[in-house]
Amino acid sequence: MNVPHTIAIDGPAASGKSTLAKRMAHALDYLFFDTGVMYRAITCAALRAGLSMDAEDQITALSERAQIDVQTASADDGRDNDILLDGVDITWDIRSPEVDSNVSVVSAYPGVRAALTAQQRRIGQRGHVVMVGRDIGTVVLPEADLKLYLDASVEERARRRYDERLNRGDEIMLEVVLADMRMRDEIDSTRAVAPLRPAEDAVILDSDNMSIDEVLAYSLGLARGEG
Repeated sequence: MNVPHTIAIDGPAASGKSTLAKRMAHALDYLFFDTGVMYRAITCAALRAGLSMDAEDQITALSERAQIDVQTASADDGRDNDILLDGVDITWDIRSPEVDSNVSVVSAYPGVRAALTAQQRRIGQRGHVVMVGRDIGTVVLPEADLKLYLDASVEERARRRYDERLNRGDEIMLEVVLADMRMRDEIDSTRAVAPLRPAEDAVILDSDNMSIDEVLAYSLGLARGEG
């Protein structure tokens, strides 16, 4: 069985790409690396520092000096990894509504992307990794052995994110989640640097009418040369 050493999974917010990547990594005994946590960590740091989300230069400088680490989960509380910012655990802080609302703005800044892409590439080039994000197959790891682009309608993705927020105990309206999702899609797909799009050689999967088990089975088949 000739399994690819590097697997890149891209797609819009709440398309299910992180769940797919996590389950593929578990099945293959690979590292699961959601690169989006880095942008969330910088957004969290900027909010904590009281920076305006329009302060591109300041946020870029922050991203260049911040020390972000992703480690194996140290607590059995539902986390996938430990996310550390300058040695401080911010694993759940990066999932706040405030970070949700601002991460696309921060991640669109060229300097922020440049500061974090090099670190992501170093991890990816070690191999035996499933990397997930919005520009893995196009920018971060264009040489990935297998590239997947997981998509779904904005309505379906908003419903998934709404259910996720409810399960966390957040008080939120579906209409608000849908509006935020549409705005995020617009920012992600039209930004000047590394816009959200499938790599030319990516396999595109529409998960609207597929369960996660079906998506996983198909993706593992591709990885194992069965698809």
